[in-house]
Amino acid sequence: MTMMTAARWVAADDVEVGQVPVPVVPAGWALVKVAYNGICGTDLSILHGKHPRATAPLIMGHEMSGWVEVAGATGPAAGTLVVVEPLISCGQCKACLDGLTHVCRNLGLYGIDAAGAMAQYVALPPEVLHAVPAGVDPRTATLAEPLAVAVHAVDLSGMAAGDTVAVYGAGPIGVLTALVARHAGAKHVVITEPSAWRREVAAGLGFTVVAPDSTMAATLAPLTGGEGADTTFDSAAHPTVAAELAATTRVRGRIVVVGVYKQPTPIDLQAICFKEQTVIGVRVYTTADVTAAIDLIATDALHLAAFPTKAFDLADVSAAFDAATSGQDCLKVLLTPLPGKADA
Repeated sequence: MTMMTAARWVAADDVEVGQVPVPVVPAGWALVKVAYNGICGTDLSILHGKHPRATAPLIMGHEMSGWVEVAGATGPAAGTLVVVEPLISCGQCKACLDGLTHVCRNLGLYGIDAAGAMAQYVALPPEVLHAVPAGVDPRTATLAEPLAVAVHAVDLSGMAAGDTVAVYGAGPIGVLTALVARHAGAKHVVITEPSAWRREVAAGLGFTVVAPDSTMAATLAPLTGGEGADTTFDSAAHPTVAAELAATTRVRGRIVVVGVYKQPTPIDLQAICFKEQTVIGVRVYTTADVTAAIDLIATDALHLAAFPTKAFDLADVSAAFDAATSGQDCLKVLLTPLPGKADA
C-alpha cells in the first residue's frame, strides 16, 4: 500500500478527507495502523485556526490507539496494540536535562507539530509507543492519553485518602480526574458543570453534582463543616471559575489548574495568601502517568465502559467535529479509519 485515507486540516474550519501517501518511516521508527483517535479541545482550536503552533496542511490527532504495522528498531513488536505518548521534547533545555521532558521549553506534540492519527497510518519513534495488555478494547485504550492527564493532576495535587475533592467541569478531563481521585481514596467528589447532560453523566457515575440553582461552596459546606474542599481541580479553565477557586478551597488546601487558560486570568491571590493555599499547574503528563493510565484501563479499575464515547468513520470527520463541539451526547468523540467500527 502506497496511499492511505487521511483527514487533513487545510485552513480555518476546513478539513479535507482524501488520499495521501502512506508516511515514509524514518530509520528506526515504527509504522502504526490507527484504530481510534480521540478529538479534544486542542483539535477544535486547530480546526478554527486559533492554535499558535499548528500549520496547515496538517493531519491532526494526538489521542491514538492502533497496532504496530512495522516495528521500530526498539519498542513493541509488529501486531502489538499500542497507545501513544505523543510528546516531542528537545532534549536540550533545563527541564529536559532534569528529566522533566513533559514540560520542555520547546514542547511539541504529534498531531499538532507533526503528523498525527486522523489517518489510516502514522509513523512514530518507538519510544513513544506503549504496549497495551491483551484483551483491552482498542476503543477504550484510546482514553489512555486524556486519562494520563488526570493521573498526573491527581498525583501532583498531593490529594490524600479521605479528602473532599471539588472538580470544576464535567468534560472528559474533569470526569476522568474525578474518577482517578475517587480511585485514589477521595471521600467525596463534588462536580459543578453548566451542561445539564454532563451533570446527568456525572451523577450517573456516582458523583455529587452541584444543582443548577446552587453553588460549589454551598454544596461543599455540609460535607466539610463549611471549610471547603481539601483539593480543588479546575478542568473548566473559565474566568468565572478562577475567581472562586480560593473561596471554595479550605485553609492550606490545594488548587490544581488542569484546564489550560487561553489568556491571563484574575485569581484571588489575597485569599490564597490568607488561607495559605497551594496553587499547582498541570501540563500534560509523564511517561509514568501514561503507564499508570494503561494499568487503570487494563484492570478496569475505573469502569470506563460507563464513560460515554461515540465513534465516527474517518470520512465523517466534519460530523465528528460538530459532535465534539456540541458535547451533548458523548464525553469523547472518536474517529476510526477501520471499516464497520463507527457507531450506527
